[in-house]
Amino acid sequence: MNSIARFGTRNAYKSCCIFVLSRRLCDSSFDSDKIDSEFYYSDEPLKRMWKGTSFDSDFYETPDNLRGYERGYEGRFSMRQRFFESGREDARRILDVLQQDGPGFDAKAALSEMQMRVSGFLVREVLKGILKNINYVNKTRFAKLGYKFFVWSGQLGTYRHTPNSYHLIMKIFAECEEYRAMWRLVDEMVENGFPTTARTFNILICTCAEAGLARNVVERFIKSKTFNYRPFKHSYNAILHALVSMNQYKLIEWVYQQMLAEGFAPDILTYNIVMYAKYRLGKLEQFHRLLDAMAASGLSPDFHTYNILLHVLGKGDKPLAALNLLNHMKEVGLHPGVHHFTTLIDGLSRAGNLDACKYFFDEMIKNGCMPDVVCYTVIITGFIMAGELENAQAVFGEMIVRGQLPNVFTYNSMIRGYCMAGNFEEACSILKEMEARGCNPNFVVYSTLVSHLRNAGRHSEANEVIQDMVEKGQYVHLLSKIKRFRRC
Repeated sequence: MNSIARFGTRNAYKSCCIFVLSRRLCDSSFDSDKIDSEFYYSDEPLKRMWKGTSFDSDFYETPDNLRGYERGYEGRFSMRQRFFESGREDARRILDVLQQDGPGFDAKAALSEMQMRVSGFLVREVLKGILKNINYVNKTRFAKLGYKFFVWSGQLGTYRHTPNSYHLIMKIFAECEEYRAMWRLVDEMVENGFPTTARTFNILICTCAEAGLARNVVERFIKSKTFNYRPFKHSYNAILHALVSMNQYKLIEWVYQQMLAEGFAPDILTYNIVMYAKYRLGKLEQFHRLLDAMAASGLSPDFHTYNILLHVLGKGDKPLAALNLLNHMKEVGLHPGVHHFTTLIDGLSRAGNLDACKYFFDEMIKNGCMPDVVCYTVIITGFIMAGELENAQAVFGEMIVRGQLPNVFTYNSMIRGYCMAGNFEEACSILKEMEARGCNPNFVVYSTLVSHLRNAGRHSEANEVIQDMVEKGQYVHLLSKIKRFRRC
C-alpha cells in the first residue's frame, strides 16, 4: 500500500489504445478449444483479451455516390444497406463456385464469367466465409481455395489488396497450418508497399509460438524498418501487447530487457504488462520492484494497474488490504468498476475465501456496479469448487432473473457441479438447455461431462454424449483427447 500511496493523486493515464485486462470468453480462433482445466472459464478475469482500438478494422466500403450529403439520411442508409446485402449475396455465390473447384472445373474462369464488381468488402466477406468453415478435414483444400481467390481478385485492374485482406489470407494459412505460405505473404505484403503492423505481428506470434519460433518472430520485428507499430508508443509496446495475449511471459521479460538496453523508457502500458508477466511467473519481489520503479518515474497507476493489484491481493487472501485499495482508488478519483470487483472476487475465490467473495459481491452492487456474466460465472465457479452447489444454483437463477444470459463457461461450471454431486440427469439437462438457448457447447463442456460419466461407470451415457458431438460435426479432430473412445 505504501507503493500505491506514493503515486499521488494524479489522474490515471488515459488512452484509447491502452490495453484492457479483458475477459477471455473463448473468442480467439487460436485457442478456443483450450482444455487445460475443467474450470477453464476465462483464464482468470484478470487476463482479459487486452483489448483496445482495433488496429486493423475491416472498414466497410461504400460506393462513392453514397458519401455525399445531397441525399437524405434515410436514402443514404437504404443504399448503404443494399450495398452490403448485395456484397454478401455475391460472396455466397463466389463461395459456391470455389467449392466446385477441381478436375474439369476452372474456378478462376467461372469467377471471371460472373463479371462481379470486386470490392474490399466483397473480398473480406469471401475470405471470412472460408476462414469460418475451416476444419481438420478440409484445411488443405480450403487453404488452396482461399489463395486461389486471393490471387484472382488481386489480378483485377479494378481492385487492389489492402493490409486487411493480406491479414485475412494469413489467418486462413495459419488455421490451415500452412506456415511457409503465410511467411511468403508477409514478404509479398512488404514488397507491395504495405508496412507490417501490430496486427501482422499478432497473427504471426499466435501461429509461431506453438512451434517454438516466438523469439525469432520478435527479433525480426524488432529489427524491421517496415513495422508500423502505431497506435503504440514504440515497437516494443506493440510486441509486448501481443506477447501477453499469448501468455509468453518469459519472452516478455527478454523483450523488456532489450527495450531498456535500447534506451526506451517504459510507460504505464509497459509497466502493466511486465508486472503482470512477473506476477504470472511467481516473481513477486520483482513485481513490487517494478511497482516502486513506476512510482519513482512519476507515473500514476491506471485502472488496469489497480486491476492487477486487486487480483494479487485477492489470491493472497488479503481482503482487508483489498478493501483499503478500493477506498484509495475512490480517493484519487478512480471509481472501481465491475472489472475490478470481478478480478478481486476471482482471486479470493481461488484462495478459498468465499465469505469475502460474497461480501465484495454485495459491495459491488451497493456501489452501483451490476455484475455481468463473467462476474456471475466467477462466483458460481467458486461455489462449485467449494462443493456448495445450492449456492451456485441460487446465483445461477439470480443472474437469469437479472437478465444476464449464461455463457458456455457458466454452463460448464454448472454441469461440473451437478456431476460432482452425482446428479447426472440434471447435468445432461443443462447441456440440452444451453443448446436450446443458442449457446453452443465447446469441447471443454463435452469433456467435462464425458469424464464424470465415465468415472461414475456410466459408459453408455458417456458414449451417447460423444456420439451426439460427432454427429453435429464438432471437435472431431479432438476425439483423441477423450480417452478410450472408439467410433462405431
